[in-house]
Amino acid sequence: MYEIAGIKFYREELRDLAVAWLALGVAFTFFLEGDFLRGQPITTPNPAILVRVFCLSMVTVGTAFLLHEISHKVVAVRFGQVAAFRAQYNMLALAVASGIAGFLFAAPGAVHHRGHITLRENGLVAVAGPVTNLLLAAVFVIPFLVGSGFIAELGSMGVVINLFLGAFNMVPAGPLDGKTVYRWNKAVFAGVFAVAVGSGLAFLLVFFL
Repeated sequence: MYEIAGIKFYREELRDLAVAWLALGVAFTFFLEGDFLRGQPITTPNPAILVRVFCLSMVTVGTAFLLHEISHKVVAVRFGQVAAFRAQYNMLALAVASGIAGFLFAAPGAVHHRGHITLRENGLVAVAGPVTNLLLAAVFVIPFLVGSGFIAELGSMGVVINLFLGAFNMVPAGPLDGKTVYRWNKAVFAGVFAVAVGSGLAFLLVFFL
């Protein structure tokens, strides 16, 4: 057991978080700059570009993923739950393979928690992840607006990734957070989902269209 910033993590949990972070960084790198592996005209990859995109992916996707999952854990523990992140290694392999193929399917794992919990508390655990992504998107807006070159690119990618993850995870279906939030409080669900989708569309329309 390790304690980081007052949060206790299992050794296996830290391993799973690290492996998932790395796998997602690689998957997004292949997805964004993988033409040389997909039979396109680029036959020799540019190492400098690959390193640049990998760094962008690790910082933006990695931060979005890590803090999303850790926020679930923190809130669950706050409500007396035993909580830990567990990676799904077969899904991580699929994420990398899909990135190479030119599309991206990423379901790296989830925070599993157990113990007595109310419907409201479970809803708050679920909504913590998407809300964290919305807050991160607001943080990444700053380097996008005031920076240039790599820093501005980092900010732009951070905003898009976090708004996408926030909106996607609020879809009320399957194992996604939105289904739990919708079951608990439809007004909270509608508000968070609307902010995520609306902010994403506004960002794209104002700066890229």
